[in-house]
Amino acid sequence: MDHEPGEADALGRARVLLVEDDAELVGMLATLLTEEGYAVDTAPDGQRALHLALTRSYDVLVIDRGLPAIEGLDLLGRLRSRAVATPVLVLSALANPADRVAGLDAGAEDYLGKPFDVDELLARLRALRRRHLEAADSLPVSGGRLDPRTRLVHRDGEPPVRLSERECALLEVLARNPKRMFSRRDLLTLAFPEAESENVVETYVHYLRRKLGRRVVATVHGRGYQLGAS
Repeated sequence: MDHEPGEADALGRARVLLVEDDAELVGMLATLLTEEGYAVDTAPDGQRALHLALTRSYDVLVIDRGLPAIEGLDLLGRLRSRAVATPVLVLSALANPADRVAGLDAGAEDYLGKPFDVDELLARLRALRRRHLEAADSLPVSGGRLDPRTRLVHRDGEPPVRLSERECALLEVLARNPKRMFSRRDLLTLAFPEAESENVVETYVHYLRRKLGRRVVATVHGRGYQLGAS
């Protein structure tokens, strides 16, 4: 991935993916967010957004509902089903209470109707980032906790174990969805998007077990892997 989840880009900016098919609104929002210090990527349809969100790391996603190719809530559902935990703000003209409930039930952290107040939008994005960073402080793993920012696993009474970037990426995907079974193809896409062979998944499962014990990653025979039980 381009950077660790929750980290800024090389210039110190938080990264946002803006998914909107209204070119005029995209231009206005991209300018506004850039002026506020964000690094902005844009996607005009759900298919492009899905590709970007699965292959790059973002601090927050802003998603319209009425998108070409893949509708906004369908896009959100696909991202959540593939373990993308990036906070999402839905920004939509569909803004009655039932629409808001549908968006939040689909996995969005926040929902703002159009037309919107610019200052309120910026404040909501700041709040989403704060909550996401607080939640990302550490994740339970077998026998301890993973801090994705430092790539350290802390276990009571033992020195912390430092993971490589790839080891941490794999363990973080599993730890953020502890009850989910991931196929090797899923893990290749989510943890190693630059790699081509599923063998890399088995290699880093082996490395994690060597550092943290065999129980840290459980094998689901014939299907894939999931986080090991504590």
